[in-house]
Amino acid sequence: MTARNTPATRATKRVSLALQGGGAHGAFTWGVLDEILRDGRLEIEGVTGASAGAVNAVLLADGLAEGGPKAARERLARFWKAASIDGSMPTLQRRALDRLFSVMPYEGSLMQTWVDQVQRYFSPYDLNPFDINPLEDLIRSFVDFDRLAAFDGIKVFISATNVRTGKLTIFRREAITCRAVMASACLPMLFKAVEIDGTPFWDGGYMGNPPLFPLYRTTDSEDILLVQINPILRQETPTSSREIMNRVNEITFNSSLQAELRAAAFVARLVDEGRLPRGRGQGAYKRVHLHRIALSEALDGLTAGSKVVTDYDFLVSLQEAGKKAARKFLRTKFDKIGEASTVDLEAEIAAEWAS
Repeated sequence: MTARNTPATRATKRVSLALQGGGAHGAFTWGVLDEILRDGRLEIEGVTGASAGAVNAVLLADGLAEGGPKAARERLARFWKAASIDGSMPTLQRRALDRLFSVMPYEGSLMQTWVDQVQRYFSPYDLNPFDINPLEDLIRSFVDFDRLAAFDGIKVFISATNVRTGKLTIFRREAITCRAVMASACLPMLFKAVEIDGTPFWDGGYMGNPPLFPLYRTTDSEDILLVQINPILRQETPTSSREIMNRVNEITFNSSLQAELRAAAFVARLVDEGRLPRGRGQGAYKRVHLHRIALSEALDGLTAGSKVVTDYDFLVSLQEAGKKAARKFLRTKFDKIGEASTVDLEAEIAAEWAS
């Protein structure tokens, strides 16, 4: 193998990753991470995630802590295999994991109709008074949180929503526990709020999916690569109650990201105009270069309903799409990293004015 083709000798660039949650579609992120780690040209300085994105983030970081890129790739692969209906985990754990990776409950069955009716009148506090959640043991089996906390090779942030204040809470790598991951992925109609030190938390995607701002002051790189799972654009108008609720969920889980992109665009404009000092010191501002790998640009025809499909062949197809999208990004956008954004922030957040 020539030096040019050996990852260890190729020019590398530092980036931070921002990983959205999005149900079983998070297998797309698995593929993106797998290809980035295999390629070796991007040095990951920090990672932020929400919900299923938080799960991918801690799997990535703990894998790196254990044995570098190879271990991280293997960790992600083993987790997503276990998450599938073809995996070897106990049935109860697998069903609970299906719920973790869903925005809405199962579709297309009489049981779904029953679940819909029950959830109109009962909450998880009525249906699961003992708060039985096998996900906690499952997550613990894949992540060594003591090792993660002690590993300073990557900065990690995951988000959760404080139920009482409605504010975003960020857990840094040193404070990330299994309960914090569960809090980040706690959908309130499916699970009881996850309490940490007496504070109840719900899914981080409501207030930060994913949060970008933790990367601004803590990393040296100005480049953030967003792995976006939830589509911003849908061409067809939803008409059924299920389609309407799915679209409402997509919009809701993208709203915090849209707000952060507006702020990033505003700061970038002021920095470019010389009205704000650029840098990392006191009173200076980072000029963020935003890049994106989006599921909606890689695969057509996916619906919100497929976020609960955990057939292994389907998950692998998403992983393959993620790998392909990452290869395309590296081939076409790698040279821009460190130089400029490859996402037009102004166009991204521009409001539509009715005439």
